[in-house]
Amino acid sequence: MAVRMRSNDLLTGGHSSAWYGGGPGAMKPVRVVTLCCVLLLASRLGATRKESPEEASFYYGNFPLGFSWGVGSSAFQTEGAWDQHGKGPSIWDTFTHSGKGNILGDETADVACNSYYKVQPQEEAGGGGITPEDVALLRELHVSHYRFSLSWPRLLPTGVRADGVNRKGIQFYSDFIDALLKSNITPIVTLHHWDLPQLLQAKCGGWQNGSMANYFSDYANLCFEAFGDRVKHWVTFSDPRTMAEKGYETGHHAPGLKLQGTGLYKAAHHVIKAHARVWHAYNDTWRRQQQGLVGISLNCDWGEPVDLSNPKDIEAAERYLQFCLGWFANPIYAGDYPQVMKDHIGRKSAEQGLEMSRLPVFSLQEKSYIKGTSDFLGLGHFTTRYITERNYPSGQGPSYQNDRDLVELVDPNWPDLGSKWLHSVPWGFRRLLNFAQTQYGNPLIYVTENGASQKLHCTQLCDEWRIQYLKGYTNEMLKAIKDGANVKGYTSWSLLDKFEWERGYSDRYGFYYIDFNKKNRPRYPKASVEYYKRIITANGFPNPREVESWYFKALEICSINNQMLAAEQMRISKCDDAMLQVFPDSRSFQDEAAFAFSSAMLVSPPTAEPLLSYMQIVTEIVVPTVCTLCILIAAVLLMLLLRSLS
Repeated sequence: MAVRMRSNDLLTGGHSSAWYGGGPGAMKPVRVVTLCCVLLLASRLGATRKESPEEASFYYGNFPLGFSWGVGSSAFQTEGAWDQHGKGPSIWDTFTHSGKGNILGDETADVACNSYYKVQPQEEAGGGGITPEDVALLRELHVSHYRFSLSWPRLLPTGVRADGVNRKGIQFYSDFIDALLKSNITPIVTLHHWDLPQLLQAKCGGWQNGSMANYFSDYANLCFEAFGDRVKHWVTFSDPRTMAEKGYETGHHAPGLKLQGTGLYKAAHHVIKAHARVWHAYNDTWRRQQQGLVGISLNCDWGEPVDLSNPKDIEAAERYLQFCLGWFANPIYAGDYPQVMKDHIGRKSAEQGLEMSRLPVFSLQEKSYIKGTSDFLGLGHFTTRYITERNYPSGQGPSYQNDRDLVELVDPNWPDLGSKWLHSVPWGFRRLLNFAQTQYGNPLIYVTENGASQKLHCTQLCDEWRIQYLKGYTNEMLKAIKDGANVKGYTSWSLLDKFEWERGYSDRYGFYYIDFNKKNRPRYPKASVEYYKRIITANGFPNPREVESWYFKALEICSINNQMLAAEQMRISKCDDAMLQVFPDSRSFQDEAAFAFSSAMLVSPPTAEPLLSYMQIVTEIVVPTVCTLCILIAAVLLMLLLRSLS
């Protein structure tokens, strides 16, 4: 996910709530900006920023033929089964189990979405297979691809191939890939989405150690060998900037190290070299036979100068993008770190009395080896920031935030989607795509993450704010394609509500709502499911009247679903109470009924209107089932009463 902001930091150079961006792991704020500065910056923002042309126009048209639509997730956030079937511990298992308050509400991902048991094929009694539940959700969305990650410790429990391969893990992912392909859904597979095997962290310090490239290469080659005959799109790392910054600078993510100003640069350096090594391994050994692509997924928000007439603001915005996207993309596409990073970090390191820059250096051989090691650029994007310059004294100590010498702001008029860090600013997406297109030589681009979190902390299926976000951002992507950006696919984040790292289960990004209080984690479709499905089916935005009808149809369906869900939960609760009085040790009827109801909401005949089919299924299946069970419970209670009287 993209880096989130603290909600209680005010004007602290890269940390903010309503005004400033930056990661929640940023260093402890130094409150040196006065109220006058706040008013001055706000007045500058209001005086210099006008509505951009792209904000005022909506483009009706189609995406190119063959454009790939999808959704995504990651292993640790969804799978659960954290210690089942031979899986080893990850650094995130250790981090969440530490009891140190690392996670909001002390939540863990031990069960998460329970997806480990919801993506496996099931056998019918009469033979044949049942489509796994989560694959059925993907089919319901009509997506062409699904982006997911493999759990390194599920495949290699110690992280080291020589120590043994977990064959149950291999079989699990192999079956899942087969189930996707059987449903005509292309797998886009991420090798590493933050869940490093814990034993590698304990053994060699994780990504602080250059030897990690060897272990990662061995792991990647195992994956190419086991799945490469069917997987043709590989992502080496997902959002490594956040992994490095929060894991090794601020300590807000696993492994929880606070090596300010040094740890994140060293971790990133080793990640870049590991990525290059895996790309070369695929290119040299597997490409001719498997004919696949290998890339990397980099997340970055757009940075817009506060004052377009101020050269310092323009330089600060460029610096923001280079410290964010260029940090990883520039070595891969140009062979070295951005010059502005080398200059700023080198100068500050010297001022801090260091003989060498805190930013590591690539050798000439390494530069040549790394350059060109990406068949596509995976780009994740969520929001935009206004950027203005601010010089941080080197005496404040080394840190990523201070090295950038800038301040991030948001326009208070931007829609607030609930998460303090995330505002809806669609026009920034088009600018970022065009920036990547020109900066890195017109690369093949797959949008690998883009989405909005839930606004309310209750069951909310009518997510109209997500619909507006989805509509605006995909339309700006269409404009960028018309501008010349070579975007081949889009991954909306995410399929399911899931474990959101240090935020636990408080932020919900899914198209499907999950009740985490139920053991079997039932799924319920939100309004955005219907809307996204319409965009995919039309492959764009045909005309104003039709696009407007999508919105009302989606809200109509979710409104009925909300009413049915509330009524069903009330009936289930009453039946559950009665069942517990008779059979206090029995399995919760509420879990079983919730599963039946959520399944009914997701199954509809291809030719039927979704709303009518949902109502028909609930009327014909769920309600009679619940009534029958209630009658049986009443009969049991009557028998017990008669027995006690006799």
